[in-house]
Amino acid sequence: MGYTIDIDTGGTFTDGFLVHGDQVKTVKVPTTPHDLTVCFIECIKSGACAFGVAVEDLLYETDILRFSNTIGTNTIIQRDGSKVGLLITKGREHLAPTATHDGKSPLVLPDMVLGIEEAVTAEGNVLKRPDEAQALAVAQELIDRGARCLVVAFTNSEANPVNERLLRQVVKQEYPRDYLGSVPVFLSSDISLRSGEAERINAAVLNAYIHGKLVRLLYKAGEDLRQRLYRNNLFIVHNNGAVARVAKTRAINTYNSGPVAGLLGARLIGTLYGIHDLISADMGGTSFDIGYVRQGQVAFTVSPDVEGFAVNVPMLAINALGAGGGSIASVKDGELRVGPQSAGALPGPVCFDLGGTDPTVTDADLILGILDPEYFLGGTIKINRAKSAKAMEEKIAIPLGVSAEEAALRVKQTIDAAMGQGIKKLREKLWGNETPLLVVYGGAGPMHCCDFARIGGLGKIVITPFSGVFSAFSSSTMDVGHIYYRGAIPALGEGSDGAALSLAVAAMKREAVRDMRGEGFAADGLVFGLELFFQSADRGQEVKVVVTDLSFLEASLGIKRVFDQARELLAAAGKQASGNLILATISLTVQAAVPHYHIAEISCALKPADNARKGSRPVYLGSSTGKEEVPVYERCRLTHGHALEGPAIVESETTTLLVSSGWKLKIDQLNNAFLEEVL
Repeated sequence: MGYTIDIDTGGTFTDGFLVHGDQVKTVKVPTTPHDLTVCFIECIKSGACAFGVAVEDLLYETDILRFSNTIGTNTIIQRDGSKVGLLITKGREHLAPTATHDGKSPLVLPDMVLGIEEAVTAEGNVLKRPDEAQALAVAQELIDRGARCLVVAFTNSEANPVNERLLRQVVKQEYPRDYLGSVPVFLSSDISLRSGEAERINAAVLNAYIHGKLVRLLYKAGEDLRQRLYRNNLFIVHNNGAVARVAKTRAINTYNSGPVAGLLGARLIGTLYGIHDLISADMGGTSFDIGYVRQGQVAFTVSPDVEGFAVNVPMLAINALGAGGGSIASVKDGELRVGPQSAGALPGPVCFDLGGTDPTVTDADLILGILDPEYFLGGTIKINRAKSAKAMEEKIAIPLGVSAEEAALRVKQTIDAAMGQGIKKLREKLWGNETPLLVVYGGAGPMHCCDFARIGGLGKIVITPFSGVFSAFSSSTMDVGHIYYRGAIPALGEGSDGAALSLAVAAMKREAVRDMRGEGFAADGLVFGLELFFQSADRGQEVKVVVTDLSFLEASLGIKRVFDQARELLAAAGKQASGNLILATISLTVQAAVPHYHIAEISCALKPADNARKGSRPVYLGSSTGKEEVPVYERCRLTHGHALEGPAIVESETTTLLVSSGWKLKIDQLNNAFLEEVL
């Protein structure tokens, strides 16, 4: 068996998780925002160095390479995507995303939206086809105004996309693919077949907006790999929980792909212990991403919010807060504020010495003594404590009238409170007074976990040895797959015989088999899953029914069973559907197994935990005596059976863990660190 490589590009660092046999190497390199292919290759180079082989030898012997990135998210946030021309049903132009509530530039400029006369009923009957000459003239006008791509989004195209397809055909006849001036044309019906006109328009526009930059990134990354002798497909992590090759990837499916991978990894960790309710907390350099698993099901939304835009492309649900190691601290009107603005990778925190002048959470952690300036990322990057202290003194301490150490502590307490309140809000909403397990990861998460967990009302934490590169680790557990959706079927309802559902699922399966054949997998090796999303007639409640045996669709059992199950699930949740239920969304997943990492048990410790102690250092944690000497341990030398009590610091090459006072840590048989609050 060859190598497996998983890479996750974050806002500040790019993480790598590489496996060969029973050897695992984790690496972190600075993200290069100007060109993510640079940090992508640098991460691979760092991994090759860790294994002591040449890059070409590593890649030649690599079986699979999976990649998650932030290009889509960054493009939307920075508003530097493609100039989009939007062709929309005449009279529906007001639905175009031509305005924002946050003062940022719109995705589509108002003069880049033009209407087309066409009409399709909600049942899919074509009342009016677009006039081809008019359609071409309107498309040409948008191209002349500078459109780099066109989006076609017609009313009721989810019921019948024929008019959208006609318009694409008209444009492609004028601008065929072999012309240098060929213009990409995106159809809303290709992006989503679910109901919700405005949401479908937003989804199609977002997909087109980030498509160009993503294509350039991924195809360049693929070419860089081929030049270094990689022989297989580059697989891209999708926000639906699977990976697919570049040619089978839509841009919108890459949004939030790194955090999604992390959530799936958190579920895996919980499964290893038979725990099916947990909250995941990912604190990186730029954001704090919260997810959850409830009764074994990962957080999922059929109507997500993508950077302020409602879309109807279902994906795993992540709640992102502007709280990370790079979150900038400031004082305004005598009040300390931390985030949501981030220093990112460039210029980064002041201590990175790359031009940053605003103190950040990372600078605060360094000033407090939690971070060792000589051992940041295992000593691969030297950080400057003196510059951090000077910036903290000038911009925070003096305005607040406190010392630099006290200012740094307040920065830490402020960010911990924000993260803790985010966790508490989610916990109370889903679990009430119950306390699910908290899975913490991200480069900065372990430094803050005890304090934000306490505020969030959670007393048990698990941190894996791969927490500093957890999203990359998590993608190593993912298989190749796709997910398909259909909206409500008018012919399907309570009392129907289910024939309409059978036909819809059969069509989706044919599409899945075709796509997986393109991925290199035969039909007999595929695993299918079906989920049915029901709504009450008043749209007030929604419930998901998981169908584990698709054969019932071919039997003459009708649809009554799944409708009954949906009502039972609503009743179990203490809810009551008013009126008939509506099958609002059909979801079919298909997957094929590929090599990925499996966690193995480790042997029990033969020596005491003191054998892993590196020494101690003064840390300012707010006690009345000021700084206190805190013992420092080396994570790779802590093993099964070792236990510590806080305060203590545990260092690895990718992260630092602070065990706060009132907490104890124990390493278990899977080499995971369990932290528990001492009551």
